[in-house]
Amino acid sequence: MPKAIWNGVVIAEAGDDEVEIVESNIYFPLAKVDPQYLRSSSRVTSCLWKGKANYYHITVGGKVNQDAAWTYRQPLDAAKQIAGHVAFWRGVVVQR
Repeated sequence: MPKAIWNGVVIAEAGDDEVEIVESNIYFPLAKVDPQYLRSSSRVTSCLWKGKANYYHITVGGKVNQDAAWTYRQPLDAAKQIAGHVAFWRGVVVQR
């Protein structure tokens, strides 16, 4: 069961059949991410085949990990399987 952990706290946890793996990143369904740890960020990036990515800061125990999660709210057709999913980086440990 994949988990995303930062600052000693499980931020997301989902079954193997619920996650999507794209470019070695594990995308968790947004419903499997604890919303208390996510704060919207103004950062936006673009990918030629996935579309526009929106970011979140992760806040745990008073510490903030800037832009450590991202989502494609309306991905392009080639990446439609990650709509409604979130991936992590910047020190967030994702265990499989």
